[in-house]
Parts: sequence; C-alpha cells; structure tokens
Amino acid sequence: MEQSISKGITRLECYQPENLHLFENYYLSQEQSRFTAHPIDAIRACENEEERVPILILYKDMIAGFFVLHGWNGVKDYSDNKQALLLRAYSVDSSFQGKGIAQSSLELLPAFVKEHFPGKNEIILAVNQINNIAQHVYKKSGFIDEGIRAMGRQGPMYILHMKL
Repeated sequence: MEQSISKGITRLECYQPENLHLFENYYLSQEQSRFTAHPIDAIRACENEEERVPILILYKDMIAGFFVLHGWNGVKDYSDNKQALLLRAYSVDSSFQGKGIAQSSLELLPAFVKEHFPGKNEIILAVNQINNIAQHVYKKSGFIDEGIRAMGRQGPMYILHMKL
C-alpha cells in the first residue's frame, strides 16, 4: 500500500509519530483556532482513540497542513452511514495559505480514502455556519450540503457530504 497520494507538489501522507516535532512551529491564526484543533492536540486525541487517523498535507515536502479521518465514533453524531469517515481538525498552516494547498489536498482526499480505507463510501465534515471561507473551499472541492445541521462549540454547523 502506498503511504501517500500526490497531485503536483501537494501530497497527502499518513502521519508517523516521528513527525510530531514538525508541528512545533505550526501556526494557526486566532480566527482559525476558533474553528479547529492544533495538530499536536489532534494527534494526542488520535493516540487515545484508534479510529482517529492523523494525515499530513505536504507542500514541496514541507508540512503545510493536517487533518484527521475519524471512523464510526466520529460519524455517528452526523450520519447513520457506517461506511463513512468524518474529516476533522482540518487546517493549513497560516504561512502556507493562499497557495491552493487546501483545494489540492481536498481534491486528493477521495483517492487517498479509497487507497487507505477500502470499503468507505463517503466523507462527512462539520463546518461552522460563520466560517464562510472554509465552506467555500469544501463546496468547491465537491462536498455537498444535504441540509443536515448540528450544534458545535462555536454555534450552528453545516454537515457536508462527499460520496465516493
């Protein structure tokens, strides 16, 4: 099994514990921090729950972003599809923003999931209603609003879906 999926100079790769130190200088703006976890905190949550799989977003072989794919225990709050994965803790380091990395990484996501999570047929995410920038990127990448809503720590959220 390939460890990474790439598109040009953007690549998705499974996190390895020896990569933790690479997140010491990972910066999220105050605005971003309202909506997502810092990768180090998300990785610690992954260590306590086997269904959470941390993923690196690399740009020119540098860590530019991060997210977690979470199995049924994450999905069940938003869907009854046991073959779905929840995309959570998604972020792009502030210094890498504006380079199309978010768009590229999300375009790579379906192939990455098919390669590493055979049998999964959907990716779900929750995005805050006030986080317009993230909504735009997710929808442009193929996520669809099917009308499902939930409450999050920052208020109402849209639940978006991408069928695989």
